[in-house]
Amino acid sequence: MFKEFKEFAMRGNVVDMAVGIIIGAAFGTIVKSLVADILMPPIGLLLGDVDFSNLFIVLKEGAAAAAPYASLADAKGAGAITINYGAFINTVTSFIIVALAIFMVIRNLNKLKKEEIEAPAEATTKECQYCLSTIAIKATRCPNCTSEVG
Repeated sequence: MFKEFKEFAMRGNVVDMAVGIIIGAAFGTIVKSLVADILMPPIGLLLGDVDFSNLFIVLKEGAAAAAPYASLADAKGAGAITINYGAFINTVTSFIIVALAIFMVIRNLNKLKKEEIEAPAEATTKECQYCLSTIAIKATRCPNCTSEVG
């Protein structure tokens, strides 16, 4: 059983998939930082100095302190139950950026594959002008009708 597992784990596809997952997780962290630290602050500033990470609705006040809460951290610290729609906006924005980046990478890879496929192959045969049979490109006589071909 150990030998079979080792063979399975060492296949190229499994290793490639593992590398892809690790790179994908690192890419997700970078995109999350891009959204939270670079994109959302200017958007929040344009919308009237809004901090998206602190947008929430209090469903039930906490036992330690009563609403209103200045920040999400204060609400959580007081034990309040909240709907964190600002964090959801950040997550949706991250998803859209990741999806767009993956789409662009796949699109470019598909273009490269398509160009490889569409490259015309060099001809190895030609048609006899007399009997219309297919013959080798270097042939000087047709093997079917024995006519000389140019």
